[in-house]
Amino acid sequence: MPFVMSNTAKRFVQTQLARTEVEIGGERPWDVQVHNESLYGRVLSQGTLGLGESYMDGWWDAEALDQFLFKLITANIQDNFPKDLALIGSVLKGKLLNLQRLRVTEVGEKHYDIGNDLYAAMLDKRMIYSCGYWHNANTLEAAQEAKLDLICRKVGLEPGMRILDIGSGWGGFLQFAAERYGVSGIGVTVSKEQAALANERTAHLPVETKLLDYQALDGQFDRIISIGMFEHVGYKNYRAYFEKAAHLLAPGGLMLLHTIGGHNSTSHGDPWSEKYIFPNGMLPSIAQVGKAIEGLFVMEDWHNFGADYDRTLMAWHERFVAAWPRLKDQYDERFYRMWRYYLNVFAALFRARNISLWQVVLSPQGVPGGYTSVR
Repeated sequence: MPFVMSNTAKRFVQTQLARTEVEIGGERPWDVQVHNESLYGRVLSQGTLGLGESYMDGWWDAEALDQFLFKLITANIQDNFPKDLALIGSVLKGKLLNLQRLRVTEVGEKHYDIGNDLYAAMLDKRMIYSCGYWHNANTLEAAQEAKLDLICRKVGLEPGMRILDIGSGWGGFLQFAAERYGVSGIGVTVSKEQAALANERTAHLPVETKLLDYQALDGQFDRIISIGMFEHVGYKNYRAYFEKAAHLLAPGGLMLLHTIGGHNSTSHGDPWSEKYIFPNGMLPSIAQVGKAIEGLFVMEDWHNFGADYDRTLMAWHERFVAAWPRLKDQYDERFYRMWRYYLNVFAALFRARNISLWQVVLSPQGVPGGYTSVR
C-alpha cells in the first residue's frame, strides 16, 4: 500500500510539474533533482511546509532555485493540491488566537536575534532589512540609500523635527535621517540584538532605540515611520495599530507605512514561513489597510514597487552565499539550506507579482492644498 500511495503521489506531482516547464532530473538550471523518492508524498500531504522542509533536509535541489520556485508559482500549481494539515492549522490559529499580541517578542527572539553577524554579512552597511529602491540604483548600497532618502522626502523631513520609527531594526533609518536631515527621535524594536547594536551605532546622534512594544509608546511626534514591521502586527490588530499611531502623531504630521502586502485578504501566513522565518507573520491586503485607517487617516499616496524586492532579495542571497564560509561555524548546513530557500522563495513571489511592496503616506486630516507625490 505505501508503494502504491508513493507512486500515486509521484504521478500527481509529475502531472503538475508538466505545466511548469520543469523536468525531474532535467539539465536546465530550473529543473529539479530529486534525491529522495519520499518527496512526492511529503509535498502532497504537507504542501508548502513539506516542500520547504524537504529542501532543508536535502531531498531535492535545483541549480537556479529562484527560477524553479518562480515557475511553480506562476503556474499556480499550489491551487491544485489538496488542503494540507499544516495550512488548515495555520488558518485555525489565525482565526482562534491572536498570537501577535500573545507572543509579542517571539519574532524578535526567533528571527532578528539569531545573529548580527549573519545580517551584517547579508545586508548593506546600514543593515537595512527591507526592500531597496532600484529606480536609479545599480548596487544594494545605492538602492537602500535611495529608499531611505525617498522616505525622508515623502514625509518632508526638516531639521528639528522629532520622529518615531516603529520597528526600527538596527537603527539604519534613524541614523540616516538624523545625519542627512537633522532630526531627532526614537525607534522601537522587540529584538534585543537590534536595540543593542542600533544604540551603539547611533550613540553620537540625537536618536535612541528602545526595546519596547509599540503599544507601550507615549509622547507625540512630527513624523511616524514604520518600515517592514506591519507584517508582524496581525489582522486582528491593524485597527489598534493605527489608533495608536494616530494618538502619537502631532496635528499636521505625516505617517509613512512601508510594508509587504498581499493581493487577497487573509487571516494567516504561510505554514513554512511561520514555522521557520517569521513566527505569526501575515501580509495585509489593501482592503484590510483601508478598513483599519478609516476615520483615522487620509490616504495621501500609495506607491507599489514590489518588483524591486526581487532584486533586493537576490542581492542578499548573493552576499549570504559568499559569506557562508565564515558563517558556517555558527550555523549548520540545514540552516544554510533554510536561509537560501527563504530568500529565493520570497524573490520568486515578488518576481511573479504574487505579493507587493507598498509605501503608504497618511495624514490625520488631509494635507491642506493637497499632497504632492514623490518618487
